[in-house]
Amino acid sequence: MVRKKLGRGRKNRCRFCTKEGCPRPAFVDYKDVQTLKKLCTSQGKLFSRKRSGNCAAFQRAVKDAVKRARFMALLPYVGE
Repeated sequence: MVRKKLGRGRKNRCRFCTKEGCPRPAFVDYKDVQTLKKLCTSQGKLFSRKRSGNCAAFQRAVKDAVKRARFMALLPYVGE
C-alpha cells in the first residue's frame, strides 16, 4: 500500500522579505488594512508564523501594526 506524503508542499515564504533578505528595520504599515486582514482569522486572531509564513522580525511588526490598526478602529478587535 502506497502512503501519501502529507504536509510536504511548498514552504511558506515571508511576504515582506525581498530576495536580498529581510529589510531592517522591519516595518508593516498599519494603514494597509487589506494586507493585515489576510494575516488575521475570521475571529480577529493573528495567524501564527507557521501558518502565515512570516519571518520572526516581520511577525513582530505585524503584531504591532494590527494593534495600532485596532486602536485606530481600522480593524475590529473581534470577528464579525
